[in-house]
Amino acid sequence: MKRRTFLRAGGAIAAAGALAPFAPRLLAEGQPGTLLPSTAPLPPAFRAPLPVPPVLTPSRTDATTDYYEITQQVARLPILPGLRTEAWTYAGSWPGPTLVSRAGRRTVVRHRNQLPDPVVVHLHGGHTPADSDGYPIDLIAPMGSARYRARDVATGYRDYGYPLDQRAATLWYHDHAMGRTGPNVYRGLSGFHLVHDDEEDALPLPRGDHDLPLMITDRSFAEDGGFRYRTAGHMNGVLGDVVLVNGAPWPVHRVDRAHYRLRFLNASNARRYRLELDPQPPGGGALVQIGSDGGLLARPAAHDAVDIAPAERFDVVVDFGRYPAGTKVRLRNRLGSGRTQEIMRFDVDGTKRVEARIPSVLGDVPKLDPGSAVTTRTFVFRQALNGTWTINNREYQPGRPLARPRLGTTEIWRFVTDFHHPVHVHLDPFQVLGRDGRGAGPYDAGWKDTVDVHPSAAVEIITRFTGYPGRFMLHCHNLEHEDMAMMADFETA
Repeated sequence: MKRRTFLRAGGAIAAAGALAPFAPRLLAEGQPGTLLPSTAPLPPAFRAPLPVPPVLTPSRTDATTDYYEITQQVARLPILPGLRTEAWTYAGSWPGPTLVSRAGRRTVVRHRNQLPDPVVVHLHGGHTPADSDGYPIDLIAPMGSARYRARDVATGYRDYGYPLDQRAATLWYHDHAMGRTGPNVYRGLSGFHLVHDDEEDALPLPRGDHDLPLMITDRSFAEDGGFRYRTAGHMNGVLGDVVLVNGAPWPVHRVDRAHYRLRFLNASNARRYRLELDPQPPGGGALVQIGSDGGLLARPAAHDAVDIAPAERFDVVVDFGRYPAGTKVRLRNRLGSGRTQEIMRFDVDGTKRVEARIPSVLGDVPKLDPGSAVTTRTFVFRQALNGTWTINNREYQPGRPLARPRLGTTEIWRFVTDFHHPVHVHLDPFQVLGRDGRGAGPYDAGWKDTVDVHPSAAVEIITRFTGYPGRFMLHCHNLEHEDMAMMADFETA
């Protein structure tokens, strides 16, 4: 290791070590956060069929753009047997409808707010102009509301424009309102937005009903079926005791003896998962990762298990043809306990096989050169003595940037933590250079927009700022930490 790199890494480790006394607390089930148990009777696992969110049809199109309309509204959903759960939804469902776009073709989404409170929409992973990025005070007030009068507030609806000048990737959209993101997302404001391109289409990967978006969340339920949520005593992160996939508790899905693309999204407020198939197929390596937050990897990577923090996405291919017909394959969470150890089940049915392959080369992922970085910045994520969560000892204040990178330049950013913090950077994806002075971890490959930083640890990333001037965000994606001020602006020009 070069001396300069070693010294830089050593400084990060020292800073992380200074925060070590804060790390051992605030854990439940070995997780960041506090468990909020359900009081409703919980169903047996593997009874509910896996829902697949419907794909939204554009309201109109023209030569360059697809236009969509989504109404955010309250709905009563049959999540638990015999009960109805009041949810805040995109278009009446949870997850919201899936948007499917083509890279380089503009998408415009009009979001109407028929909810009781103001909302904001963030396209997570989108390379998006500042005015459509979902800045936390760019609110959409409820339709007909006269209570909100501010320059940044739109009443009734807002149009979000997404150029999608980016690679194919599994994106998602969710609420981003300042101080309300945790409860708003917990109530149901999240959905998939998938981007396709020619590079990905040229590969013989699973398609159609063998390409499954899987939104994994945890929730707790009251006796009447309503969501249980509170921040009092839970500001470290809210953990539920029911694991849902695409809004269904511990679902089951029939699969052919064929390759499937599973698009894992951790949309939980705070819970981390270690995803593993049980039983493992002969020879192991069941989860073949082909993509990360920012799209295809350069080459596939076989894993026995995948660690996924809030907001991270992992695209994996599973060959269910490695199992005999009739095998019941559970997707398990090795970081859970009790019923949170289970995610869902795949029932391998019949002998049908669909032709698909995992190529040895997937995508063009050029490595950013650390030698081209114009500066290195350090961001320390820690809890203040008053209980708020801070970055560089500052609680979030809109309009006060902690960095002003220039468009067209490359920078190295160092994240140092006291506690588990999944750190998300808006605008541009990044590459992980290393952890604690060593190389990148086994789940850090490819382009990322969220990185799981472990307690009393340091991660270095490198990114190039492109495209759009304006105010953007970096923040912890533990949503209770985010709501308790662990956000910061950066401003590009």
